[in-house]
Amino acid sequence: MTASSYPVPGVEAVLESSPDALLVVTEDGTIIRVNAATERMFGYSRDELLGRDHRMLLAEGFRSGLQRIFFALRKDADAGPVTPAAAPTFPSFPPVEAYGVRRDGTEFQGEVACSLLAQGSDDVPATMAVAVRDTSHRLAADAGLREAMSLLSATLESTADGILVVAGDGRIAGVNNQFITMWGIPRELLATQDDEAVMGFVLDQLVDPAQFVEKVTALYAAPTAESHDVLDFRDGRTFERYSRPQKVAEKVVGRVWSFRDVTPARIAQDRITQAMADLAEQAAQLKALAFQDPLTGLANRQLFNDRLAAALPGADGAAVDVLLLDLDDFKEVNDILGHHAGDQMLIEVGRRLRECVRPNDVVARLGGDEFVVLLVGSPDAEAVAGRIVDSLRVPLWIDGTMLRPSLSLGLTSLNDDAVDASELLRRADVAMYAAKTAGKNRYLPFRPEMMKSLVERTELEAGLRVAVDAGQIAVHYQPIVSSRLGVVVKVEALARWERDGETVPPQQFIPTAERSGLIVEIGTEVLLKGCTELKPWLVEDPSRSLAVNVSGVQLQHGDFAELVLAVTESCGVDPRQLVVEVTESVFFDDDCHVIQQLMALRKAGVKVALDDFGTGYSSLGRLQDLPVDTLKIDRSFISMIHTGEENLPILSCMISMAHGLGLTVTAEGVETAAQAQYLMNLDCDSLQGFLFSGPEAVPALASAIARSAGAFAALRGDRVAGLR
Repeated sequence: MTASSYPVPGVEAVLESSPDALLVVTEDGTIIRVNAATERMFGYSRDELLGRDHRMLLAEGFRSGLQRIFFALRKDADAGPVTPAAAPTFPSFPPVEAYGVRRDGTEFQGEVACSLLAQGSDDVPATMAVAVRDTSHRLAADAGLREAMSLLSATLESTADGILVVAGDGRIAGVNNQFITMWGIPRELLATQDDEAVMGFVLDQLVDPAQFVEKVTALYAAPTAESHDVLDFRDGRTFERYSRPQKVAEKVVGRVWSFRDVTPARIAQDRITQAMADLAEQAAQLKALAFQDPLTGLANRQLFNDRLAAALPGADGAAVDVLLLDLDDFKEVNDILGHHAGDQMLIEVGRRLRECVRPNDVVARLGGDEFVVLLVGSPDAEAVAGRIVDSLRVPLWIDGTMLRPSLSLGLTSLNDDAVDASELLRRADVAMYAAKTAGKNRYLPFRPEMMKSLVERTELEAGLRVAVDAGQIAVHYQPIVSSRLGVVVKVEALARWERDGETVPPQQFIPTAERSGLIVEIGTEVLLKGCTELKPWLVEDPSRSLAVNVSGVQLQHGDFAELVLAVTESCGVDPRQLVVEVTESVFFDDDCHVIQQLMALRKAGVKVALDDFGTGYSSLGRLQDLPVDTLKIDRSFISMIHTGEENLPILSCMISMAHGLGLTVTAEGVETAAQAQYLMNLDCDSLQGFLFSGPEAVPALASAIARSAGAFAALRGDRVAGLR
């Protein structure tokens, strides 16, 4: 809007000649008209002032004063719009002291008088005339006036609280800008001076408007009362509401309301409350986990130890029995079928254990595949142990695969010799190891002589270490006969240990060597001696070969393939005449390191044989994925042949499928002519066993080879005679 919006004949000259600065401002503070005195007083041109905010002309602390006056004038105006022609009846506001700011930044003291020109309508906006008189020539009667006004105005406008002042008659006397912003009240709604409409706008935002009205009513019934409460908004915000009486000379003339947005604080408090609740829940869970195995839901080691300690010594002479068990060959389940299948098996084992005992008996998982049962007052602990072993003989299905879990269980009981909890567990562990050594899938009660066996195992390991260091591990060789040629084309190198004049069976010291890591040194010694001692025999015929057993522990060494090839090179043996025999278990590791080692050996010409096939969890279908050349059928399958008239489809299936995959087949453990004939009828490529020869040292090897050839010739003669 421009000055032409108010063409008042005869008044223009008066306005322009006035010594006071005269301005017309709209409700939002925009300057729409000035006179010449305004230009002189403030140092701005008319064009620079029109359309600008009037606050630029007021000093800090006085910039919100005109808007409060504007608001008050509109409250007191008569109904209906006021036009310029009715100027004598315009509501006016008494002059007030203020400080202006010139264009050059200097401030001056002035007196400001205001009068409402138009109250506002659809066609004419609300406007106010402002007269400014420079009073800087006057002596400052009260030097503290400006400071007080500045402080009051700055306080009202800079506070983060929304302020509402209500007069004694209930009318809105004033608000600060923060109040309008917080409540989102349109300025045009405030301009209507319709307090009921403003109240309705406020109430529509609240979750509980009735409570708001009830509080207001109660306070106006008690004018001197103060209050503090909380308002919840529908949009999720939260305000704190403070109310206190406004007094002048101890007389209540109104009420001041202040509103503070505490939404962030409420959100933070809610988060803290939720966090505390979460922590309490986690604490409860941790407390449960402290005594519970998370996988099976059974008791854990801590709870078991607590219960065992409480049961000792047996109260009132009650029997106390500890049954310690672990699953046989559980690692193979994890490695072949994955850890998920292993976890499912552990869960099922835990369930079956619980079904074998009374509700008050403790069943705990100590970790891995190791479980323990505590019986207090059981009339027959061995019967419980038997039920447990039997329960695990029942097959279970996991992801479509049938598994037959088995366990080794050691049982110990509190007897007359007072022992503590750790000793009971140690005895149960010794008995469990004895059960595993005795063939697995069984239980054994603890006996004192088992401690002697434990000592013997410890001494065995110590003696084996001395033997390895002293080079006392000998190598014997067992011939392997070709079914097609009828001669020995391969010998297997086998480690032998002579201790105090007696031969220690391999099934005793090889497991000890693997547990202790000595198998690496023993395996290297066997390979070196084999290549050295058999080199003359190997050189005679390139079709001959030497087989050596390799442990999974050896294959875990990163330089195993390099070591093997270095030994063959140093001994002058062609790598193509070497066969390394491994068991199925070496392929069960998650990484491909073992396969890489074997592939490196095969690339150099070394053959790989899969030993003891059929005793693990592997299947014929996996053979095509393994880097092997020969399949060695375990002796347990050969022992099923008694008369040679048996129908054993598993053997024929093994041999035919191996041939279909391009593999050769060796049968080990052949002890009778009937077994040999049966296998030859199935086109088994090679035969090995005591029918031909047992393992012999190098001096007796030549005669053993000849004896093997003779035994095979006799077989062939019998076979020919039988065909006639």
